[in-house]
Order: sequence, then structure tokens, then C-alpha cells
Amino acid sequence: MLYIPKGFAHGFITLTDNVEAFYFVDEFYAPEMERIVRWNDPRFEIAWPAVPTSQSDKDRDARDFDPAWHLSTPNGERT
Repeated sequence: MLYIPKGFAHGFITLTDNVEAFYFVDEFYAPEMERIVRWNDPRFEIAWPAVPTSQSDKDRDARDFDPAWHLSTPNGERT
């Protein structure tokens, strides 16, 4: 089980085949509120144990962390 507090970024990688990951959220999905950070963004210096072999298109196309964008709401307010 994995607990991720509201508002926290999260990422994970599986190290074995045929893994399913499920998680629950406390709100309905609102794509306009979603912010995605590139998995290997150098700003965070995460030492991932492997390079992903499969990613969704939106994860693969994610941008590097930009506080002005990642920490704001669609109307420009900071979160």
C-alpha cells in the first residue's frame, strides 16, 4: 500500500514484470488541474534504479519542473 498526501507529487517504477498499481484519490479527475513532471527531471536528482521501458504518452511528454506552471492552478493562482 502506498499513501500519498493530497498535493504531493508521486512517481514509482516497478522492477518486475506484470505489475498492476492502483490508487485512490479524494476528488473526481480534473485534467485541467493535473501537473506532470518528467520522470528524470535533473532538478530532483532522483536515482531511479532503472530506466522505464513503458510509459504513457503524457508521462513521456512531460516537461521539466517549472514552479510558475506546476504550482499554479488553471486561473494562475499558486497552489
